[in-house]
Amino acid sequence: MDEDLAMRLADMEARLAHFERLSEDLSDIVARQAKDIDRLKQQVSALSSRVLDMQQDWRPGASDDKPPPHY
Repeated sequence: MDEDLAMRLADMEARLAHFERLSEDLSDIVARQAKDIDRLKQQVSALSSRVLDMQQDWRPGASDDKPPPHY
């Protein structure tokens, strides 16, 4: 019975080591994804600002107000 108990204990220790490694790997992935999300949020914000600036600068028919340069 002691041999069976020792085998079960060794198996549980191996599983625990596997789950600890898995937990560390997942933690690293989550941290990397958080950085990626922050970077993407900044890019979206910058692009949104550029679009708003372009919309404010654009006036419908503004190019139609002036005669063509050959006149």
